[in-house]
Amino acid sequence: MEVQFAPLRPWDDFILGSARFAQPDFRDLVKWNNRVISNLLYYQSNYLAMAVCIFVVIGFMSPLEIILGGAVVVLIFMGSMWASENKAAIGHFKRRYPTTFVLTILLMSYFFISIVGGVMVFLFGITLPLLLMFVHASLRLRNLKNKIENKMEEVGLKKSPMGIFLNALGQEQESFSKFADMLAAQNKDK
Repeated sequence: MEVQFAPLRPWDDFILGSARFAQPDFRDLVKWNNRVISNLLYYQSNYLAMAVCIFVVIGFMSPLEIILGGAVVVLIFMGSMWASENKAAIGHFKRRYPTTFVLTILLMSYFFISIVGGVMVFLFGITLPLLLMFVHASLRLRNLKNKIENKMEEVGLKKSPMGIFLNALGQEQESFSKFADMLAAQNKDK
């Protein structure tokens, strides 16, 4: 099935005039999860636009830190992937060149500590949009269009990038319902 991008919803519907917001029922995890998933699917293009805008604003405020932070995050990720595949090579290098190994670790530590501010700016540029998406998706009440779009995605008539991402995270409604039932049973036993 071909991936379809959701249209950009009107900002009036997303956050302004006709938008309806309410605190979720924290005792009913299934209903809260369904609201969040529905809103993530329905407003995914709006969320992407918001995330890009926030990341760009933070990037303009601290361009060097965002570039260095991104580079460090990518290098650490690539280094951990390489190390997980080459554990024997690292052990061999450490035994053969212990001084060089220690100096390398110290230099990498100094480099990382000196740009921790950049890493924090980069991570803030990613986590702030995620936090805002979650808060909006939790507080925004669903409308009829939202529910119809969600059902189309659930049945498989339509696949969107957010739907694929949520499926990869295991956020199908049935699996979350089982988890919520398990929590309710544990609370009942106490």
